[in-house]
Amino acid sequence: MNTQSTEELGRPEDALELSVVMPCLNERSTVGICVQKAMEALRRHGIRGEVIVADNGSTDGSRQIAADLGARVIPVETRGYGSALRGGIAAARGQFILMGDADDTYDFTQMDAFVAKLREGYDLVMGNRFRGGIVPGAMPPLHRYLGNPVLTGIGRLFFKSPVGDFHCGLRAFRKEAIDRLGLRTLGMEFASEMIVKATAFGLRVTEIPTTLSPDKRDRPPHLRTWRDGWRHLRFLLLYSPRWLFLYPGIALCAAGIVVSALLLPGPRMIGRVGFDVHTLLFAGMAILIGFQSLVFAAFTKVFAISEGLLPEDPRLTRIFRYLTLEAGLVAGGLLIVAGSGAWILGLAYWQSHHFGPLDPEKTMRIVIPGVVFFTLGFQIVLSSFFLSVLGMARR
Repeated sequence: MNTQSTEELGRPEDALELSVVMPCLNERSTVGICVQKAMEALRRHGIRGEVIVADNGSTDGSRQIAADLGARVIPVETRGYGSALRGGIAAARGQFILMGDADDTYDFTQMDAFVAKLREGYDLVMGNRFRGGIVPGAMPPLHRYLGNPVLTGIGRLFFKSPVGDFHCGLRAFRKEAIDRLGLRTLGMEFASEMIVKATAFGLRVTEIPTTLSPDKRDRPPHLRTWRDGWRHLRFLLLYSPRWLFLYPGIALCAAGIVVSALLLPGPRMIGRVGFDVHTLLFAGMAILIGFQSLVFAAFTKVFAISEGLLPEDPRLTRIFRYLTLEAGLVAGGLLIVAGSGAWILGLAYWQSHHFGPLDPEKTMRIVIPGVVFFTLGFQIVLSSFFLSVLGMARR
């Protein structure tokens, strides 16, 4: 027999290869089935391991059922899927960890395939339900055909991840490798955070086909489609300054500059539609908002690297060799002078008309560029100081 009781596992010399971690919240009808399957699989495959039930505040007797069957029950007070898993992972004694839900939807007897990949040197082994098979009734159509494919597609696009099923709850990993990532989320988005960080920090990731079966619970699932879907999407956006700030900022700035260049000399007609100073005003606004988005991309990237949320980026390091505080102050100062000069030109134009009524079509083509240059100048100056503050920790 390769599994041991909690008391026997207390000795430091009893090194384990695998810890099976199951998050649990009122899973009375299924947690015992899952624990038994995991225990039997450990014995059958000759894997030295343990079964941990990370209980997230069950009140239906789930803890006692799991303990009676030989699992080690770890109480986790902070609510949330991610919180429960983090507590179970922290308590695990195995070199490898296999995590899976306690609702009997995943096949724990497949653990040998996961362990085999980890023994080959992979750091994270994901199950893929779309390759392994989804039993009818196991996944709602909205999740199967929209939610999971869209969120997985966004994750693959944003982070170049090789994973084809971001939300599969059956996965295995090296405890030491995942501990280094410093996972922080508490809810369902924990599943996405693990994959995103593993990809960003260069861990070896692979997939194996996994079957998803209908759960055997006698209560509704904890998952809330729109709430948890939004939490996953929010995490993917917040963790990707490039897609959240950089690319939209570039698009806005480019559109604003092109439109401004076309309208500064005079109005333009496209078919029967005329574009004049009012469109020019919106173009100036696009430039300012776009530039602010670019600045936020830099802020977020530097902060994320400083906090260990993202790995070092050699390209960013090279850029900041030239974009120093002094360079920012000079560039910002020149734009402020240019903006002030445009206003002075506008004032001279007004004076030439004896400070009387003016033609807005002409004056706005002077005032709008002046406002844009002046505002951009101050944005650059203030942003340069703030980036320098963020960079102090890095230096």
